[in-house]
Formats: sequence, structure tokens, C-alpha cells
Amino acid sequence: MHKIREFAAILFLGGLFSLFSPSAAAQSYYEELPRTFYGGLVAGANFTQVDGDRFAGYHKLGMNIGGIVYTQFAPNLAVSLEILYSQKGSRAHKAQLSTSQAYLVQSHRIKLDYAEVPVMLCYFDKRKSHFGLGLSYSQLLQNREDVQTHPSFPVALLEEEYPFRKMDLNFLVGGSLKLYKGLFLNLRFQYSMIPIRTKVHPELGRQEQFSNLYALRLMYLF
Repeated sequence: MHKIREFAAILFLGGLFSLFSPSAAAQSYYEELPRTFYGGLVAGANFTQVDGDRFAGYHKLGMNIGGIVYTQFAPNLAVSLEILYSQKGSRAHKAQLSTSQAYLVQSHRIKLDYAEVPVMLCYFDKRKSHFGLGLSYSQLLQNREDVQTHPSFPVALLEEEYPFRKMDLNFLVGGSLKLYKGLFLNLRFQYSMIPIRTKVHPELGRQEQFSNLYALRLMYLF
């Protein structure tokens, strides 16, 4: 929790600096004039799942907030860099038998909170709408796994015995639709390129698990 407060404070201070810096004061809204650098804020939701937990579907909802900077190096091409607080994981939407069918898994929730740094190559059209692809590096801030079964089996040391990897590497693809001036609607898909963990309780899924999500966000460029 302490790490999350520190990361949230960094994002908040970064946003204040962008808003009240001399350059932002002179250009407090998005302009159509050609520039090399564009900065802004993003906020939205992740719809997530974990491949390998035996529960399909994007039923876990999490936050996706932070800042973004674009560097334009050609008329239609730019590289974007983001710093995000991103919540991932999964949530069982119905009861299901365990792997051996000896237990009924009534509830299974995985919560993964990350500090994430995505980098993408983007192509812009004449309206500044754009799409791109890239990679992101994530550092795990905290995690929690809750399971309820009938009959019950010991889960007190579940997180210690079956830990999640402290870092994650993802492939990204997405697009941003310009709505008005500096306001954009962004849709993104991302998938883990390496397992988020390689040791899982044998009743709860396969040994290698991967995170994937759709993110729906609003973005405002100054």
C-alpha cells in the first residue's frame, strides 16, 4: 500500500507540473500547430483476465491512469511513452469444478497492481486520430489472491507458495479516436509475453499463466 501511495503521488505531481509549467500556461489546450512533443493525461478502465485460471472472460475491472508524451519524428509518425498505474487480474463469474473435480471453486479473484511504462510507435491521420503497436514493462506493486471452495482446502499460504512474477512484459496494439481538440478516446489490447507466474495450485489451473486485457480510456493532450 505504501508503494501505491508513492506512485500515485508521483503521477499527481507530474500532472501538476504539466498543467502549471510555463509552456503549458502558454498552450493550455491542444493546438493543431505542428510540434515535436505532445504531453497529456490518460484515465480509464482495464477489462482483464488471466489465461490459465480456468475462468474465461474479461470480468475483472481495474484502473488505468497516468501521463503520456508523444515525440513526432515524421509527418505521420510518433513514438509515445506513458507512465501508468494499471490494475490487472481476474474474477470468477460462476462456480466451477477444480482441476481434479474434487472441489467446487465458488469464488476465485486475482488482483495485480502494476506501475507500467508502455512505449508505442504510432501512425497519425490528418485529423490526428492514430493507431500503434509496441511493448510495455510493468513492475508489480502488490498482489492478492482470494479463493473459496467447497469442501475447503488450505489457502492461507497461497500467495507465498505460488507467487507472481515481480515484472511483466506485454505486447500492445491500440488506437485513439480524436473527439474534440485535445480529447481522444483510446482502446487498447495487451497480452503478456512472459508468464505472470509459473507455479500454480494444481486445483486452480495450469502452471503457466498469462495476463491480458482491453483498456478503454480518455486521453487529453495539452
